[in-house]
Amino acid sequence: MHPEVRQVGPGTCPICGMALEPALPAAEEDDPGLRRVRRKFRIAAALAIPLFLVAMVPHWLGAPLGMAAAHALRWMELALATPLVLWLGMDYYRRGWLGVVNRSPNMYTLIGLGVLVAFVYSFFATFVPSAFPTGMRDAHGMLGVYFEPAGVIVALVLLGEWLELHARGKTSAAIRCLLDLAPRSARRVDPDGSEHDVPIEHVHIGNVLRIRPGEKVPVDGEVLDGASSVDESMLSGEAIPVEKRAGDRLTGGTVNANGTLKMRAGKVGSETVLAQIVALVAQAQRSRAPSQRLADRVSRVFVPAVIAIALVTGIVWLFVGPEPRLAYAIVNAVAVLIIACPCALGLATPISIMVASGRGAGQGVLFRDASAIESLARVDTLVLDKTGTLTQGKPSLAAVVAFDAGDEDEVLRLAASLEAASEHPLAHAIVQGAHQRGIPIAAASDFVAVTGQGVRGRVDRREIALGNAALMQALRVDVPDDARVQALRVSANTTMWLTKDGKLIGALSVEDAIKPNARALLASLRAQGLRVVMLTGDAEPVARAVAHELGIEDFAASQTPQGKAEFIEGLRARGAKVAMAGDGINDAPALAAADVGIAMGDGTDVAMESAQVTLLKGELGGLLRARKLSAQTVRNIHQNLWFAFAYNALGIPVAAGVLYPFFGVLLSPVLAALAMSLSSVSVIGNALRLRAQETPEPMHGTHA
Repeated sequence: MHPEVRQVGPGTCPICGMALEPALPAAEEDDPGLRRVRRKFRIAAALAIPLFLVAMVPHWLGAPLGMAAAHALRWMELALATPLVLWLGMDYYRRGWLGVVNRSPNMYTLIGLGVLVAFVYSFFATFVPSAFPTGMRDAHGMLGVYFEPAGVIVALVLLGEWLELHARGKTSAAIRCLLDLAPRSARRVDPDGSEHDVPIEHVHIGNVLRIRPGEKVPVDGEVLDGASSVDESMLSGEAIPVEKRAGDRLTGGTVNANGTLKMRAGKVGSETVLAQIVALVAQAQRSRAPSQRLADRVSRVFVPAVIAIALVTGIVWLFVGPEPRLAYAIVNAVAVLIIACPCALGLATPISIMVASGRGAGQGVLFRDASAIESLARVDTLVLDKTGTLTQGKPSLAAVVAFDAGDEDEVLRLAASLEAASEHPLAHAIVQGAHQRGIPIAAASDFVAVTGQGVRGRVDRREIALGNAALMQALRVDVPDDARVQALRVSANTTMWLTKDGKLIGALSVEDAIKPNARALLASLRAQGLRVVMLTGDAEPVARAVAHELGIEDFAASQTPQGKAEFIEGLRARGAKVAMAGDGINDAPALAAADVGIAMGDGTDVAMESAQVTLLKGELGGLLRARKLSAQTVRNIHQNLWFAFAYNALGIPVAAGVLYPFFGVLLSPVLAALAMSLSSVSVIGNALRLRAQETPEPMHGTHA
């Protein structure tokens, strides 16, 4: 929460009391702090539940208790509350005291003050009741005690810390997912030609490495020999592999598909592109401190003010109050502190977040924390990745063109028959297109994949070739200036040419289809006052075609992961409140750099872990629901805080005794505790209203 606080090793922030996060987490997930808080909460719950029942059941029954029973229940409350307050809550008192020492009283200062005052008062009321006014005692000569509020508050605070640590752990998980992309070893080729596997730490610049089919590229470098397709979606976000041959660049963490490559290591360790992406994500997460909770901001004034009011109350009653003055001074000062107990203040945000998170999950929207909800409600600029966010992220057959009055079905049959032997995503799109049209596929023979150009083989004893313009040039086949093919090129689809026995007979186009309702949903978002921007690793023609179809005026093409993050930072530097939606590994730095990162649920794990909001179904309608729900939740949180402070504003003067000179009315600690409970009930009841509020339904139909 406070990035300026740095130390060696784990600990807590001396300003806000929150747990410090590692600057760069280890690849293996290990959170002893979360396990410790979870264990302490389970112990606290085992003590707090019977404590609550012992304190409340006699009041619910309404039957008078005998002296022996009253004393027995009093000792049971003391026995249950003591380990809660003096053991499980001890760390909170330390954090609260550090806030006082650093002149920044925080929520833990309020928690510690409320719990200790309630417990200490109850302790003395149990053992020395004679020190208090006779009129404050019951028929058994006993004073009311508040062990139950003190113990239950500790349990609730532990529950909140457990949930918060669990949510914050996702930040580290994002970097761990990135670290997992790097292979742990590489196959090194020695000068004598021998090969053996070595740890990735033993790879040095200039080493020759072999990458077999299906293996990850170990480090950045250059292809020396071989040809293959490499999945570079980590960098570009595009599903289509990139053909690699001698002289081409390779990036560590990308995946070799179907060929064997020999490469020379050019960058290792922290110099690789993957390591730089990890550093970008970590830096963005550290620099983007969560919004300070309103309760913590107000506590800078609220805590000293409450203490001052309690002291003034005690002094006034000590000098001008009726006899016994000391007892009245203690009782009324305690009443002030008890009614100012921060239970409702602490619940104001978490209870709304819990209700909103549960409701959002049912609608396919996951918020990581309260900061994400608050930030999303203030967003004025929405940046969208193209592939997987605006488009389906899966290539599909778009069109088939037959030349010279040929048959389109025959063109597709021959192409699909040849591509059935290929593992390339474009081949899958063509084969799937033939299946969808019910076109039978024949067996191909003499299949040859021409790297970077296409495929060749025999179908029905005919020589068939399918590929790009480079393959046609190699086959000395002229590509016609056909208007239908030009239309496909304008739409930025991938176009392939088909020849039979050396004669051009057709062309096929593969596209990454735009998601249904994308245009209408983007129009709805713009109607809410949002500026919509598209970022993509695709080339300018593809980006322009997609932007035109979706009605997007602002877009940037050929963006690297670093470029996307810098684009986001540039928008924020100009005062924009930015939300970024994406689904690829290449989106992780941009998601982390934005005020709010939004991950499409059908994307990669690292994108989801880097984001503050996840749309589980990966559909754009979730953006509308997320924004609406965030606005409702922020409004609900503000209402809760108003309830919490209103009770204090009304209750503290009464507890201090301002009504006594006029009406002879004093607010006993019992009523102060009741007022505190009512404030909590009001907060919880108001938060539960979120379950019934309406949010926009997803739109149905097809895009324009």
